[in-house]
Amino acid sequence: MGLVNKSSNYVLFAVLHCIQFVLAVTVIGLYGTDLDRAQKGADLADGKWVYAIVVASLSAVTAILYLIPVVLRLVVVPVWSFVMFVLWIALFGLFGSLYIDARPQGDADIQRMKNAVWVDLTNALLWLIGTAAAAADWWFHRRRNSLFTGRAKL
Repeated sequence: MGLVNKSSNYVLFAVLHCIQFVLAVTVIGLYGTDLDRAQKGADLADGKWVYAIVVASLSAVTAILYLIPVVLRLVVVPVWSFVMFVLWIALFGLFGSLYIDARPQGDADIQRMKNAVWVDLTNALLWLIGTAAAAADWWFHRRRNSLFTGRAKL
């Protein structure tokens, strides 16, 4: 029964991390469009867009690493997932303040950025869910000693 439980947990984590990876690559594409346009126009890259690409890249790499079953057993996984949640919330706040109230009025670039803001929020919520799930998984599957003597492994 324990093997079935562990493998079903891994499948659920794998699905979550695959979705996180896909959304991170989506954000790279959404924000990378403006960075590419700035680079072709000989403009300097805006730090806000660079931050978005860095957060999305970190998220994509982390999601791929989390697909390795051994990595999920490390105690640092919930902590790093929480850091990713904070980075995504900061990104949502940064671009949300710029684009949530903006009126696109036929401007496809503004509409694209409004959509990107909601993808940022979705990413943040998925990382929060992943943090809670990883912490719960670690808590319930950690090695524990018996209550009275402390010698037996539970």
